[in-house]
Amino acid sequence: MNAAAIDPPRLFALYPALAGLTPAQLAALLQPGAVMEVPTGAQVFSEHQPCSGFPLLLAGRIKVCKSAANGRELMLYRVEPGGSCIISSSCLLGHSNYNARGIAETPLTLLLLPIPVFAELMLGHAPFRDFVFHLFAERIGELMQLVEEVAFARLDQRLARLLLACQDDRLAITHQQLADELGSVREIVSRLLNGFATQGLVDLGRGRIALIDRSGLQRIAAA
Repeated sequence: MNAAAIDPPRLFALYPALAGLTPAQLAALLQPGAVMEVPTGAQVFSEHQPCSGFPLLLAGRIKVCKSAANGRELMLYRVEPGGSCIISSSCLLGHSNYNARGIAETPLTLLLLPIPVFAELMLGHAPFRDFVFHLFAERIGELMQLVEEVAFARLDQRLARLLLACQDDRLAITHQQLADELGSVREIVSRLLNGFATQGLVDLGRGRIALIDRSGLQRIAAA
């Protein structure tokens, strides 16, 4: 997709804060090269990399995570269409580099606002400024909840909650993927899942998990 292929009403439906832009401001947003197509698994940004613009996600999903020196990762949050990345905005506002990395969980289409356009909108377009600060408030709340869970909840509780958050009872997911979500290691997650299976709560297969007893998982999550 190129910039000319963007449908402004679709853009405004996802990001209402842009609906009041002047034709000149909109043209600055949709300049050639602003829209990027990113394949699944690609790194959207990495730690210590300078931020080149403010991403507005039009399609797909980005996972933002923090890596440790020992190779373990902790998933911080996900970005869906209509949202954006507070780490990107904090880097732009603070003139600093990324301190986490973003990975395309699905094929992405994103519109990258150039740094001068982002700065102009923050200064002169109140709806966009409100959108960015509201995003900060939402994400900080989510991150505080994550800190609380990591610091105070047992890993079996967090694993049960993660499984219960899935709408489908049949999950195509590996033990390593669950460990990455929880900021743990595969061996510990596998041990917990085997314990769940022994209790009749789940059924385990290669690359899949079936939820058998949601009420039992709920009791562990709430313990």
